[in-house]
Amino acid sequence: MKHVFLIVLLFFAPAVALAADLKDGTIVERETYQFPSYEKALQTTKIRDITSKEEYERAIRDTNFEFQRLKYVSDGLKVTAYLYKPTRVNGSKLPAIIFNRGSFILGDIAPELISSFHRLASEGFVVLAPMYRQSDGGEGRDEMGGGDVNDLMNSAALAKSLGFIDVNNLFLYGESRGGVMTYLAIKKNFPANAAAVYGAFTDMEALIKDTPEVHPPQLLNRIWPDFDSRKDEIFQSRSAIFWPESLTIPLLIMHGGADRGVNPSQSLTIAQKLQSLGKTYELIIYAGDGHRLARNQEDRDRRAVAWFRKHMKQ
Repeated sequence: MKHVFLIVLLFFAPAVALAADLKDGTIVERETYQFPSYEKALQTTKIRDITSKEEYERAIRDTNFEFQRLKYVSDGLKVTAYLYKPTRVNGSKLPAIIFNRGSFILGDIAPELISSFHRLASEGFVVLAPMYRQSDGGEGRDEMGGGDVNDLMNSAALAKSLGFIDVNNLFLYGESRGGVMTYLAIKKNFPANAAAVYGAFTDMEALIKDTPEVHPPQLLNRIWPDFDSRKDEIFQSRSAIFWPESLTIPLLIMHGGADRGVNPSQSLTIAQKLQSLGKTYELIIYAGDGHRLARNQEDRDRRAVAWFRKHMKQ
């Protein structure tokens, strides 16, 4: 058994080193995604709360577009991204929406995203969605706004490497936790023309205090093993209310008035700070809607597209 172990170790050593030797954004794996039936997706995802069977099937059957799962290099790790693009690009350069999903560590969530991606792509955008490290087969460890932000930052190099994306017209679109990732990417000067978020928190400490049942101590210590000693730094570095001056690109903020996951006051507060700083922004509160704006998702995406087009470079 010792000899077998040594042979296996030597066989895999070059593969482990491969990602570390490649540039950030380099694609190392690529496959066309095969969507399950709606009934199967009901068993493995939260699609019931997001889209109807009719809308789902309309999106997955549209042969004008294709959905790919990529593995790309980020900080020497292989992480996953979803790519939704026209089946035929024909040498053109298309604007791209970098979609930033919500939640913590997730598996395959393509069925949950396809309907929204279909709406966005039908308006002429490529959609590129980094899943962040540790999710859907990605390597590394998700820190909810730590090193995983680099996976988003490195999606700019990934977009450039694809060859059919107009890197002068990149836009950020963030949902919930992805809204926070969007804020952090703007702070780190991601090359986007404009951004849109919905259901995003801007004050992590207030979020945890408001929803202790969702964010118990054991979860916080799982995400950040040193949470107790770094609490203040973790809160401030991930809370845009502490650095609104860093939100330097036009920003569309959307929130559900009945959001029980993230209090809409969080978006109101950051909007007030942006107003006082003279920043370019818009704020939309959908009265009676929830965290993911499920009742208004078509209008949500329509407004995001209009915002991005308004800030498109010629």
